[in-house]
Amino acid sequence: MAVNVNAVYRTVLLIINKEQRGYLTPDEFNRVAAQVQLEIFNEYFDDLNQQLRVPGNDSEYSDRIKNLEEKIAIFQESGTCGGSNASGFTLPSQTPPYEFYKLGTVIYDNEKEVQLVQPNELLELNLSPITKPSTYWPVYTYKNFKIKVYPTVPTGTISCTYIRKPLNPIWNFTSTPPGYQYVYTPTGSQDFELHPVEQVNIITRILLYSGIVIKDPQIVQAAAQQVQMENINSKS
Repeated sequence: MAVNVNAVYRTVLLIINKEQRGYLTPDEFNRVAAQVQLEIFNEYFDDLNQQLRVPGNDSEYSDRIKNLEEKIAIFQESGTCGGSNASGFTLPSQTPPYEFYKLGTVIYDNEKEVQLVQPNELLELNLSPITKPSTYWPVYTYKNFKIKVYPTVPTGTISCTYIRKPLNPIWNFTSTPPGYQYVYTPTGSQDFELHPVEQVNIITRILLYSGIVIKDPQIVQAAAQQVQMENINSKS
């Protein structure tokens, strides 16, 4: 499940070159594409928070909350935390070049959810035997990518779910004489990791940045209007 980076780049070039407006090099495209993908990815969480405030619907395919959760699910991971409680459990080891984004659920011994509390809340909880954290009701604090569980975990493991960032899209190429034209090569390339329904959104936003790069105000204006219209439609 991905958006083909070659299809996106070819479409962008087709549109901006239709009237000889300019050219977006592979390096410029890769930089813009990474920015656009991260922007769309970051918006998922604000959009989900907004949609949770309004009534949903029972439609199988147009429930906005369900659709957003499906888009986010692509980046959901889980694993065992390393280290110890003394120094703080570290987040699960990730295979490079994946990058951590948001912590989800912390789990004790693969069966019990651990509740997040703030340091000041922990102090208040410890004041009473009734509210004091126990193995039946463990809690944790989270700071600087470290998890501390209370009470101290004597045995068992600490694991968690989390969201990782998408990998940067890359349009890789070869260039050989005599023309030294850019020729796409799948080896070394990286598709957009966003849901396939985002392809039009990706292209439109890349065109917005492309107009800035090649200094074409008409492309900027047209793309900006389209982006604004899509944002209104998706949130209204």
